[in-house]
Amino acid sequence: MEPLELPLTTDRLRLRTYVESDAEAQLPIFSREDVARFLLEDPWTAEVARTKIVERMRRTGLETESRALALVIETADGLDDIAGSHVIGDISLWFDSDSQEKAEIGWILDPAAGGHGFATEAAIAVLNVAFDHYGLHRVVAQMDARNTSSAKLARRIGMREEAHLRKDWWSKGEWTDTLIFGMLSTDRQTA
Repeated sequence: MEPLELPLTTDRLRLRTYVESDAEAQLPIFSREDVARFLLEDPWTAEVARTKIVERMRRTGLETESRALALVIETADGLDDIAGSHVIGDISLWFDSDSQEKAEIGWILDPAAGGHGFATEAAIAVLNVAFDHYGLHRVVAQMDARNTSSAKLARRIGMREEAHLRKDWWSKGEWTDTLIFGMLSTDRQTA
């Protein structure tokens, strides 16, 4: 498998690998209670942010030892609403098992950057990499069923809801439902 050429760029975004300074840039997003609510982890502290960023710095491609790709989502310079480049989230792709034909995708976006299509743009770019560069057969997204924004995004980018698992995951003191979306290489939409 060939190494992926990074950063990825779209019309309005740059998706790049992590650097140490991203701990400070991502902390305001990941420390929010409303962001962490649907994640498997609690809101980040500064110390947790440093640890998490070091972990993400190693995730530079599915072909690497990490078998994962973690990218910072930042707006490109020159956007009207946001001056200069600005970190607005995270998007990741990782092998979900020993298979090299199936992977999982996940995203986290600063709620302040919502409603502009940034998450859609980033997710489509990563799905294109998954299918075109890595030649994957299938990509899934799993999420807390209460996370309606993520479910809408999955549908918007052409993923199909395949399962609604009832009270299957113990998270933060309660049983939660999980939604599973999937996309095959043969049924993806043209970006």
